Amino acid sequence: IAGDDGGAARLEERVTRRQGVQRMVRLENGTTMRASDFRRIALSLEGADEGSHMGAADFRVGGRIFATLASEKQGYGNLMLTPELQQEFVQELPEVFLPIPGGWGRMGATHIRLAKASEDVLAGALRAAWKLRVEKNAGTKKKRASKRQ
Repeated sequence: IAGDDGGAARLEERVTRRQGVQRMVRLENGTTMRASDFRRIALSLEGADEGSHMGAADFRVGGRIFATLASEKQGYGNLMLTPELQQEFVQELPEVFLPIPGGWGRMGATHIRLAKASEDVLAGALRAAWKLRVEKNAGTKKKRASKRQ
């Protein structure tokens, strides 16, 4: 960026609010996220626990998965979103988000390219997946309770 006499790269940020999730997009020299960052952020969410499914780390709230590191070797974290939210994320940041191939992707399962995500984007995406799972868990408990009566 012209005029940067300190030699440090500046970050341009665009803040978007969509469905209550604040995401900051780093347009230049963003910090590379790693699986350890994904894990740290996922486990910082209220009630989140780490488990394992088919040999891969997963992150659960209320015993249900909201994110995984099943594609860690390919440089991805996985988020359990709705198809609508997946579409919004992919449209807004196609270099960061992409649907998981096949049926899981059609149901909203979404890769996040860790090397392309800023911490703010990763945290916002994990929080969105966590929030969806918490809301689904609350709905499931109500349905189960009403069936038992």
